[in-house]
Amino acid sequence: MSLLDRLRAQIAQDGPISVAEYFTRCLHDPRDGYYANRPALGEGGDFLTAPGVSQMFGELIGLWLLETWTRMGRPSPVRLVEMGPGDGTLISDILRAARLLPDFLAAADLWLVEVSPPLRQAQADRLADAPLTPRWADRLEAVPAGAPLLLVANEVLDCLPAHQFVRTETGWAERMVGLDDKGELAFGLRALNPSADRRAASPPREEDLPPGTVVESSPAQAALGSEIGHRVARDGGAALLIDYGRDAPGGGDTLQALKSHAKVPPLAEPGQADLTVWADFPAVLTAAREAGAGTGPILTQGAFLQGLGIEARAQALAAARPDQAEKLARQLDRLTGAAQMGELFKVVCLSAPGLSPPLFEDA
Repeated sequence: MSLLDRLRAQIAQDGPISVAEYFTRCLHDPRDGYYANRPALGEGGDFLTAPGVSQMFGELIGLWLLETWTRMGRPSPVRLVEMGPGDGTLISDILRAARLLPDFLAAADLWLVEVSPPLRQAQADRLADAPLTPRWADRLEAVPAGAPLLLVANEVLDCLPAHQFVRTETGWAERMVGLDDKGELAFGLRALNPSADRRAASPPREEDLPPGTVVESSPAQAALGSEIGHRVARDGGAALLIDYGRDAPGGGDTLQALKSHAKVPPLAEPGQADLTVWADFPAVLTAAREAGAGTGPILTQGAFLQGLGIEARAQALAAARPDQAEKLARQLDRLTGAAQMGELFKVVCLSAPGLSPPLFEDA
């Protein structure tokens, strides 16, 4: 029985489910969820992330981590953590850059937070000859506490579920996933009455938005910001979060499904396509600050990489390999160009109070 069939049966018996629940089932159902069974990254998969565009991305993040560790006072031990490591490309590039500072490698123990068995295997294969031997955890809280943290999470927030609310003529309603007259999955609305239903999601606070406006709320994203913020505030260190999303509160339906690098209807193939929503960086930073962490500005990915010297790095690589100059120029534009990943993708840093990580000195 497919995930689609099981969702139909559940909804027919128990009623519509929230977009957040549908999102979670599609990605993490143990039997048929996308990440549990068939995550497909890279040019030949369903989507391409920045580490797959160019080694420059991971190498520069590696240099950022080395400088941050130095500003922390070069503690030993230090937990080097990547959340959602994909196929291991990013952490592999980070570790290649880390070879420039052997003392860092001597101080660091490597943890990968990953729930997908296929991706764990891909990471193990990628890191077979790495200078650090990884250990895996299903969640951040399983990574041992008691040592400063250096954490990277690239395109993790967008994989966390969000509720969707729609402003109607009479107030807010939550968007739900139900069945249409033919028994197929379909979106619908349920009026909100939190006082009558303790399970109901909290509606948006904005009351002056026009009817038809969609507002998304992700308690899961905020909870991760709070967890990381608490961790760095207590144990020290810094966390770098990179994702596509908003840098100010606002409305908009950002739910999308990707398969073979093309958008498909989100309800069409549950478990067969990757589902994402925009990262809500303001909510994540607010939660981190409330947990005691310092937070700096929300940078665009283009500004972040340019601040780390990606243009000089591209020029150096092109000088060493003139036959790759055009390819490197395309990669640079893909990572930093306003029409590519440079503006839509944002970068934030959560850090221990008093720490000033590179490019986030006003944290």
